[in-house]
Amino acid sequence: MIDRAATMAAKATPPRLVRRVRGLSDKAIAWLFIAPTMLLLLVINIFPLIWTIQLSFTNYRANRPNAEVVNVGLRNYERLLTDPDVWIAMQTTAQFVFWSILLQTVIGFTLAYLIDRKFRGHAFWTTVILIPMMLSPAVVGNFWRFLYQPQIGLFNYIVSFFTGIEPSSFEMLGSVSLAPWSIVIVDTWMWTPYVMLICLAGLRSIPDYIYEAAEVDRASPWRQFWSITVPMALPFIMLAVLFRGIENFKMFDMVNLLTGGGPGSITEVASITLKRQAFEAWRTGPSSAFAIILFVAVFGLANIYVKALNRVKQR
Repeated sequence: MIDRAATMAAKATPPRLVRRVRGLSDKAIAWLFIAPTMLLLLVINIFPLIWTIQLSFTNYRANRPNAEVVNVGLRNYERLLTDPDVWIAMQTTAQFVFWSILLQTVIGFTLAYLIDRKFRGHAFWTTVILIPMMLSPAVVGNFWRFLYQPQIGLFNYIVSFFTGIEPSSFEMLGSVSLAPWSIVIVDTWMWTPYVMLICLAGLRSIPDYIYEAAEVDRASPWRQFWSITVPMALPFIMLAVLFRGIENFKMFDMVNLLTGGGPGSITEVASITLKRQAFEAWRTGPSSAFAIILFVAVFGLANIYVKALNRVKQR
């Protein structure tokens, strides 16, 4: 039946079109299929970027669309780069990225190494570990906000059980010293499975004969771990760090749901500052300049990191 339908479609195709298609190479046909999607993606991504760059040189305000738009040159960039609040937000972002990635990498690689041992029930526990990554950030943020409640939240009671501290004596989201760590804990809980998956792929890619040769040479398990496992899984670990670094640098939803940048501005990362500039102060021009600065910073750091990753892969 399928062959019959294909035959009828071939007969219905105009002869001129048939000759044109037959004259195309496989590469040309492939480009013919993917070109519309690539064009759509370019329009969706490139047009907003070009428009943002254009707005960054103006005093445009989104809440005053009929006001005169004046070209201010590099004034927006100069004000942002000399604003101490912007640098504090960037410093807060860098600290958040560092600690969250450090914990996710260490815990994720440890879990991947344990699961790679293929113990009994490892498939079940792998699925359980992946559950946080499957949840929506909105669900995770509200769920952990409830857990952090000092009177009824479970988190304070768990800490009290292991330390003996009174559950109502501290508040994770309202404390200046604990609020940043509350976000790091939630982000680590949610995205460590992602790092674990990438590290597990790296561990599974190591050939067994390398370990067999090491055992013939009487290399200890500790020696095999540092001389075989870590060096060969390092490109995958670095890849996980790259992906999580880019995502954490621009993270907004979890911080906005848990603390909103507070208490005060202790957890105000760059994305929160950008949101306040754009949608609370309605300074669309300066906020566009800030967005471009963040884009250039992420792009530049990622480019340097990718070069280092390529060097590690070539070893």
